[in-house]
Amino acid sequence: MIDCRRICILFSAAVALVAALPATQVRAQSALAAEVAKPVTLPEIAIGSPTAPVTITEYASMSCVHCAAWGENVFPMLRSHYIDTGKVRFVFREFPLDLKAAGASLLARCIAKGDSEKYLAAVETMYKQLDPLLARTTQTLLLIGKLNGMSEEEVKACATDQEMLGKLRADGQYAHTTLKVDTTPTFFVNGQVLKGAMSFEELEAVIKPLLPR
Repeated sequence: MIDCRRICILFSAAVALVAALPATQVRAQSALAAEVAKPVTLPEIAIGSPTAPVTITEYASMSCVHCAAWGENVFPMLRSHYIDTGKVRFVFREFPLDLKAAGASLLARCIAKGDSEKYLAAVETMYKQLDPLLARTTQTLLLIGKLNGMSEEEVKACATDQEMLGKLRADGQYAHTTLKVDTTPTFFVNGQVLKGAMSFEELEAVIKPLLPR
């Protein structure tokens, strides 16, 4: 004999479980967003309105050709459509995949002197000078430093600054251990993890549902 009462109880439990999934996912994303938003050791590189409804945090390496391609092809559209219009706050964080990328990150910070726009402009220049075969050479850093008014001694001192390098490593360790960043580029969009150099259309499909109606 079929136990209708038991079937009804099981069915109700299944419905409740399915209904709870979105709420659970939202809570998980909110928790992750809070972890991403925690202050890092190095000064934050951020542009866009602090009150924007969407925050996109990118983890990138200066030796990553996919990061370079995303920065050249997608970031300008993201900026014009969403960052400059106050809809998105964009945060850039370093996740160097090698020592040369770490040196490039430090050089960008020395060039910027705390100015996020100058930092991102330096990163853009570095990506344009990126050689996929050599990743990053000392001569490349010297060239970029010279373009920004730095002497050879200043560039070498900056790229080997042990105090800054220690902070960079600490931030990278936090990203890897707590946020589970293991590849570049990695994006966090209000707590949702997106890995890989997405197209503008793919990123826009994630952003739009998060904006006020």
